[in-house]
Amino acid sequence: MINYQQILANKLDHLKEKGTYRYFLDVNKSAQHFPHFYFEDAEGVKRKAVNCCSNDYLAMSVHEEVISRLSFVTHRSGTGSGGTRNISGTTNFHRSLENILAQLHQKEKALVFGSAYLANLTALATLGKLIPTAVFISDHDNHASIIEGIKASGNEKKVFPHNDLKALEEILQSLPIDQPKILVFESVYSMSGTVAPMEEMILLAKKYQALTYLDEVHAVGLYGNTGGGLSEALGLQNGIDIINGTLAKGFGVLGGYIAGSAILVDAIRSFGSGFIFTTSLPPAICAAATKSIEILMQSKKIRENYFEKVYHLRQLLLTKKIPFLNNPTHITPIIIGDELRCKQIADYLLYQLGIYLQPINYPTVPKGKACLRVTITTKHGQTEMEQLADALAEALSQFPVQALGSATKSMTI
Repeated sequence: MINYQQILANKLDHLKEKGTYRYFLDVNKSAQHFPHFYFEDAEGVKRKAVNCCSNDYLAMSVHEEVISRLSFVTHRSGTGSGGTRNISGTTNFHRSLENILAQLHQKEKALVFGSAYLANLTALATLGKLIPTAVFISDHDNHASIIEGIKASGNEKKVFPHNDLKALEEILQSLPIDQPKILVFESVYSMSGTVAPMEEMILLAKKYQALTYLDEVHAVGLYGNTGGGLSEALGLQNGIDIINGTLAKGFGVLGGYIAGSAILVDAIRSFGSGFIFTTSLPPAICAAATKSIEILMQSKKIRENYFEKVYHLRQLLLTKKIPFLNNPTHITPIIIGDELRCKQIADYLLYQLGIYLQPINYPTVPKGKACLRVTITTKHGQTEMEQLADALAEALSQFPVQALGSATKSMTI
């Protein structure tokens, strides 16, 4: 008899031995008290902590107008759409959301998905199948959804080292000028906080006739005059053919999308299995996301306030001599290295000091590069930031590591 359970159990045991097994913490969030939350420890004791690793950067998930819009449309239209976009699952709320997303990114059309992961997976796989001779050229540090989307296409792919323009051009030069090419990269990289040399990449794409596909998941809502992402902030939206974004981070709701030319978006809509054969987002989610986008398009002050807080936190970390990777974005990684040690530090922070920082390990980051990814929100005040800095200083003194980063530089946004 084949023992399938034992085969799987052995795989799980291997993860636990390496320190890369993932344990989920029940974060019992309160809209009134965010970023504070309650959780139960192993003995069932209710404890309080501060969430310092949320992607709800601008705290739009707890914005009163967004919540009110969600509640109103839920009572009006129900909790679900009841169908795929093609079969009874398209409403005026879906249309309005796609219209404002197209406007946000200065594109002709946008298309909404259940998540940004699904949007990447579907768009890239579909593009590859519609253009079977296309070669995907992908940054080494691209998100798993990009990697899986390219893989699902079955097309040829070439990977260049992270942000390496010389290596990128060498790849582009090696391909015939009339060979279809799709250059895929992110604006803000989620784990390192690094940014793409976007202007140079766009120029190379034009020079070698490549289509540009940009993932703005960790930038939409946060960057640009209206929250259109880093491409808007740099004035480069017209140089990007396809933008992928999320409604679940900066906008604080749920879902993902792509934006581009009318023909390109229609092609994904008409041929993308990940779009066609799945239930659409609930109307109330679409309405709440639209409200969040509207607020952020009109309120530059929210973004300015957020980056002031990020800058202030980094000054506190510098004062405590806590090394972090210096980058020009809102993501502050503290590289620990060893996976087991990273979990020890995270557990000490949570159970002894009331600070929640989820340890990030392989396969999210390379082996031996486990880190604590610090992301505060607009709801973190002076008290929470001082508590975080003090807790990190104590934890790193209790569990010394050769942390990588800089404790001598401040950020520049």
